[in-house]
Amino acid sequence: MARRRRRPWYRRRPYRLARTAVLTAVLVMGADKVVHREGHGAGTAAPAPEPRAVEAGDARPGVTGPGASPDPSPGSPTPTPAPSPVRTSAAPRPKAASPRPAPRTLPRSRATRIVIPYIGVDAALMDLGLDSERRLGTPPEDKPELAGWYTDGPSPGEPGTAVAVGHLDTNTGPAVFGGLGELKRGKRIEVRRADGRTAVYTVDAIKAYEKDKFPNRLVYGTRDRPELRLITCGGTYDRRTGYSGNVVVFAHLTATREPGRKG
Repeated sequence: MARRRRRPWYRRRPYRLARTAVLTAVLVMGADKVVHREGHGAGTAAPAPEPRAVEAGDARPGVTGPGASPDPSPGSPTPTPAPSPVRTSAAPRPKAASPRPAPRTLPRSRATRIVIPYIGVDAALMDLGLDSERRLGTPPEDKPELAGWYTDGPSPGEPGTAVAVGHLDTNTGPAVFGGLGELKRGKRIEVRRADGRTAVYTVDAIKAYEKDKFPNRLVYGTRDRPELRLITCGGTYDRRTGYSGNVVVFAHLTATREPGRKG
């Protein structure tokens, strides 16, 4: 019987099994590298980071987070920046606008006239004081076109809280302060004085109060800067008791004019 010839080592079964396992491992590792490269290459968007929650200390008007710029208002187009012109040298930056200086206060002088262009008021002012119950008086009811100035308080343009009052209406129609509730913030009030100067006030707010909740200190309290209060009736009307509340205009001095100068 002829002797059987042995197979070479590279054709034996153990070698072939080992080679197959090695090739399989190499192919799997190569495919994983290709997928990883393609998933993060150019042209594929990376996952967006989660937005940072705004904390209580960051909640400022127009700011969505620390250092963020205000978002455009809903519905408004995003502005496109204009191309910058070619410059040969750096242009100087514009200086920030300096705050407007406070108007100078005025010495004491009696108030003579009040003008409120926005509601068409141009009325003479009479002197008013406190009655026996220390309540501020009002102009006579038969003279609804008159307003009154509290003479024991500051005069127009002096530091402190100056007060003027007037009727809202009469049995026959509107009175001098009939349109006071229609005033708006930022509107102008002029008070002319006996010395020819004019104190110009700007409206800060218009408030309505019931008489049993009238804030005396807020309305009449002393202030460091020159301020103005205009007061008239407000609320609901009852024939026996009159109006239930008051309308108060708060304003502060923003300018003064010398005699002969027009606004």
